Amino acid sequence: MATARVSVYRPARWLPGAHLQTLFGALFRKPPTLTRRRQRMFLADGDFLDLDWLDLDGVETTHAPGQPHGSSHDAKTPCVILLHGLTGSSNSLYILGQQQALARLGWQSVAVNWRGCSGEPNQRARGYHSGASEDLAEVVNQLRSALPARRPLAAIGYSLGGNVLLKYLGESASDCPLAAAAAVSVPFRLDQCADRISVGFSRIYQARFMRDLLAYVVNKQRLFAHQGLHAEHARLAALGSLEGMDSLWDFDQRVTAPLHGFASAADYYRRCSSRFFLGGIRVPTLIVQSADDPFVYPHSVPETQELSASTQLELHAGGGHVGFIEGPPWRPGYYLERRLPQWLQQQLEPPANPSVQRDGTSATGHSIRAASPPPEA
Repeated sequence: MATARVSVYRPARWLPGAHLQTLFGALFRKPPTLTRRRQRMFLADGDFLDLDWLDLDGVETTHAPGQPHGSSHDAKTPCVILLHGLTGSSNSLYILGQQQALARLGWQSVAVNWRGCSGEPNQRARGYHSGASEDLAEVVNQLRSALPARRPLAAIGYSLGGNVLLKYLGESASDCPLAAAAAVSVPFRLDQCADRISVGFSRIYQARFMRDLLAYVVNKQRLFAHQGLHAEHARLAALGSLEGMDSLWDFDQRVTAPLHGFASAADYYRRCSSRFFLGGIRVPTLIVQSADDPFVYPHSVPETQELSASTQLELHAGGGHVGFIEGPPWRPGYYLERRLPQWLQQQLEPPANPSVQRDGTSATGHSIRAASPPPEA
């Protein structure tokens, strides 16, 4: 596979350290204004996922005059599936920003809300988790069946969504219907990441996750009681008291594991950590990771020899967790919204000469690690 060179990323000097990179977008970014339409997709078990499609009307694109403008009616226009992280949704700012960036290419995108994450609780006691690749498989298969056969389908996953995506890619191997994929800030080893987030300042993130995860369960208990969904309510009641949980290990031991058929939190982590599935990936895949990610220990990041020949790992020295902010404070830039569309375009709309990239550089190897240059002013 002809793959792109590592794109230059210079962490913003005015956001020193992993935590400022991680927090800036969530706290200070103004949400892009997008017109989207919602689709409810029903799953084989009777539950549902809500998908938010971006309407390209009124979006300025970078296509040159005379080139086709992407829409749901263009038989060859790529469509990209976006997968959010833990306690996120299709309204997470990194999702909205990426949809806007893809729209500028004239591409269609659809943001998936994992079960119960769209603002309405799902209809089953089970929820979503870091290994829910069976739900992603249903999404991909339904979309692939609905779209024209010549239309490339790709996916981008962030954090939990990245772990689910890589697991799915490894499981499906050469049978995967996706044409390309990208994963960002991946918790490759769920056990080690559950340990990492309970240390130092990262405990602030864990406290927020725990608050939202417990609310997710309590809200479903109330809904099921109100709607008379007695069997599903009983499954949640069987979990017992939700008091006394203060870590992801606790939640996954007492909630995630019993609801989703795992023997324990350790069993869940072992069976769902994407690091154990990387060798099976056959789809062209880019992984963008930061060595200073406050959710992921450096030793959790896979070694180059663990990656398949179709996978490119881009490991930067800085960037935090789904941060990667660049540019000056009066005009901050979002590297992921520059890099991922560029890379996907190289995979899905290759130039006439495959030895030359769209930026004029020659293609290099398939699996590389990149240290970020010094921060920019």
